[in-house]
Amino acid sequence: MKAFSCVSIRFAVLLLALSCVAFGVSAGEKKQHFKVAWSIYSGWMPWGYASEQGIIDKWANKYGIKIELVQLNDYIESINQYSAGAFDACGMTNMDALTIPGANGVDTTGLILGDYSNGNDAIVLKNGKTFADIKGQQVNLVELSVSDYLMSRALDIHGMSQRDIKIMNTSDADAVASFGTAGVTAAALWNPQLSMVMKQSPGAVQVFTSREIPGEIIDMMAVNTATLAANPELGKALVGAWFETLQLMSGENAQAIAARTSMAERSGTDLQGYEEQLTQTMLFYTPSSAFDFANSAAIRHTMDKVRTFSFAKGLLGQAATSADAVGMQFADGSTLGDPHNIKLRFDSRFVNMAVNNQL
Repeated sequence: MKAFSCVSIRFAVLLLALSCVAFGVSAGEKKQHFKVAWSIYSGWMPWGYASEQGIIDKWANKYGIKIELVQLNDYIESINQYSAGAFDACGMTNMDALTIPGANGVDTTGLILGDYSNGNDAIVLKNGKTFADIKGQQVNLVELSVSDYLMSRALDIHGMSQRDIKIMNTSDADAVASFGTAGVTAAALWNPQLSMVMKQSPGAVQVFTSREIPGEIIDMMAVNTATLAANPELGKALVGAWFETLQLMSGENAQAIAARTSMAERSGTDLQGYEEQLTQTMLFYTPSSAFDFANSAAIRHTMDKVRTFSFAKGLLGQAATSADAVGMQFADGSTLGDPHNIKLRFDSRFVNMAVNNQL
């Protein structure tokens, strides 16, 4: 959902990584205390609820470990800190997992592919009714983010290129305020900023949304691969807590409504607003649906698009000579890119344990 300056990301990651090395942090060691970072987004709100309600503690206790869930207000900062070893796991998108930890040499595993954006990301115009009307306009968005990716895909689908528009880099914190000014007529946004913009600008039109590229913007819980290998209990506890929470929030009984209301309040909206965001989030409520998605052939095709975009934007590192620079491994064991430099993995083994009631 978010990203930052490529240079500042790598500089921050490098500084943090060096500080972690200085203190002798080892990702592959056996341990009992783990830290997990997450940030506000409709598909990640269950993590906060699971922590508040003791569900995380329940599953951690089952496996004799302690899991500390930490909410960070700055999404990119959470990934930077994860990449540097300050966190063992972190909520992030598929693209950011590739371009931040992956491109910086941190082997990362997509433990739970929890959802994909199905309308939570959109391109909005004040003056125009169709995507073709964007031609010649300045578009405010967070450069090098999935909003940039969304714009690139929309232009390609409509037979246009970035030469047809002018991009203005705008932080997610300034997105709503900037769209309210007279000089800004177009923007690419994600929720909750998207919902706020649509409310303050009644005449604005969403001319392209992530619903038109289903399954490409994936939100997942990513775990350091070495940490997960040395501590499978962490994977089991996170998966168990996640699906128990999703079950609790599903349906229309009092417990489910109370859970969603709590998530809505924590994300700065009301129940109706949060439920509207959930309609634009393809959340995999059951282990079997999450497992099927993680093992689908579509993941490989999606990541091929993502790595091509990332290389073109210079997000795979200065030394990258092609999109193959950072290798990826999928749930079936197949790979994409350099097989000797696998830094992003999609591993459905723990979710499969939930499918088979083996947690």
